[in-house]
Amino acid sequence: MDFSSSVFWTSLLQIIWIDLLLSGDNAVVIALAVRSLPEKQRKVGILLGAGAAVGLRILFAVVVTYLLAVPFLKVVGALLLFWIAIKLAKGEEEAHGDIEASDNLWKAVRTIAIADAVMSLDNVLAIAAAARGHFELFIFGLLLTIPLIVYGARLLSTVLERFPILIWLGAALLGWIAGEMLLGDLAVLQWLQANMPNWVVSVPVSDTNPIGLLPAKVPFYTAATLGALVVVVAGYLLKKKPVDQPG
Repeated sequence: MDFSSSVFWTSLLQIIWIDLLLSGDNAVVIALAVRSLPEKQRKVGILLGAGAAVGLRILFAVVVTYLLAVPFLKVVGALLLFWIAIKLAKGEEEAHGDIEASDNLWKAVRTIAIADAVMSLDNVLAIAAAARGHFELFIFGLLLTIPLIVYGARLLSTVLERFPILIWLGAALLGWIAGEMLLGDLAVLQWLQANMPNWVVSVPVSDTNPIGLLPAKVPFYTAATLGALVVVVAGYLLKKKPVDQPG
C-alpha cells in the first residue's frame, strides 16, 4: 500500500466519514437491546454486542470485496447505495421500536448481532466502495466502528440533529461513491471500451480489476458529481414536509 498516494488518503478520509455517519443506528439498536439489563451487565452487553456485530461485518465484508469484481454487481451495489443515501437525506426514521428488550445478557447480544447484520449492508457496502480494493483500509473501516458505536454514536446523533447540513454532506458523499461504483463496474467498463473508448484508460490487471480498465478522469468525476447531485435533489424532493397544524 502506498501511504504517499492521494488515493489512499482520500479513501481513508471517506471511510472515516462514512463510519461517523452510519454508526448512529447501530448505537441505537444496542441501547434498545440492553436497556433492561442490570447496570453491570449493560456495559458488558454493549461491548460484546459491538464486537459480535463487527465480527459479522468483517466476514460479510470479505465476501462483498470479492463479489464487487463480478460484472454488474457494482451496478447493483451503486443502485443500493443511491437508495441508502436518498433515504438518509430525506430523513426517513429507522424502525427501531421493534427491537426487543432483553433481561438476559446473551439474548441481548444475539438481538444486537442479528439486528446489526440485517442493517449493516449499507455500512459494509459503502466502506468496500471507498476502500477501492485495499483490504487493509476495509478492515480499518470496520474496526473503527467499535469505538464509534460504543462511545461516539449517541453524541454524533445529537450533532447531526443540531447541524442537518452534515447529514446532507454525508448523503452526497454516498451518492458520489455510488456514481464511482456505477461507472467502475466491469461490464460497464467493457461496454465503454467497445463504444466510447475515450472514456476508459488501461491500468495493470489486478484481482479486483481483471480487465485492466478504469474510467477516464472526466467521465469519472462527472459520474461521481452527478451521483451526489441525484442524491441531494431526490432527497430534497422526497423529504417529508411538516404538516401545517390547523389554526
